[in-house]
Amino acid sequence: MTTEWVLTLSCPDRPGIVHAVAGVLAAHDGNITESQQFGDPASGLFFMRVQVELQVEAEAGREALTAALAPVTERFGMTWQLDVVGRRLRTLVLVSKAPHCLVDLLYRERYQGMPVDAVGVVGNHPDLADMAAFYGKPFHHVPVTKDTKARAEDRLRELVAELDVELVVLARYMQILSDELCRDLEGQVINIHHSFLPSFKGARPYAQAHDRGVKLIGATSHYVTGDLDEGPIIEQDVERVDHSRAVADLVAIGEDVERRTLARAVRWHAEHRVLLDGHRTVVFR
Repeated sequence: MTTEWVLTLSCPDRPGIVHAVAGVLAAHDGNITESQQFGDPASGLFFMRVQVELQVEAEAGREALTAALAPVTERFGMTWQLDVVGRRLRTLVLVSKAPHCLVDLLYRERYQGMPVDAVGVVGNHPDLADMAAFYGKPFHHVPVTKDTKARAEDRLRELVAELDVELVVLARYMQILSDELCRDLEGQVINIHHSFLPSFKGARPYAQAHDRGVKLIGATSHYVTGDLDEGPIIEQDVERVDHSRAVADLVAIGEDVERRTLARAVRWHAEHRVLLDGHRTVVFR
């Protein structure tokens, strides 16, 4: 039985890393099908992503590779992860009222091989319950007010635990997560911001952009941290506009940019193509 694995790692940069990793894989008759690497001179860190085929059953392969890699990872001080290529990440999608990002993600999961398993949709409003039902996804209405925010986040934690969630996607979820929840889920929450960060943060970004006469409309997908809209950026995209566009035009154009930007970020994360480099990311496309 052939199983294809994806290995990602980061560590302080020094000679011999690639040789050591490739040697372990070769010793297990691994066939490397994809390999990417990057040394960041600013942080002094080395990043690598490798896909390798092994002629062995999945669990036996994991045990063998984990044991064989242990001396190498210890010697180089690596942070690393090993997973089966194409395994769908158990994902919880958080929404408010805007449907475009949710619809796009669920469509891509069902019809375009997005490697996620949306195990639930959480809405602070009930508006998108029918859309979740259309795709056969459980919908959880968790209202959020100033007085209930702490209880709402406790419910989110319960759902993450009950559903064994590996990734949380804020698909135009118009609520700010607390610092504590951001820390609890560090590196596991992806947001889509409806402007080209760091410009036009906060409320009504398209109106801000229109007021400034922008020529580009953009969207930013990033990991969520306790600093509002300051998390490590995974992907950004833009569309060109001109003076003839009204605010409503910018919103429509922006929603299209948002959905495809978020989709790319979620796919790359699920395919283990995104590695954290401090407050930045390394993305192996």
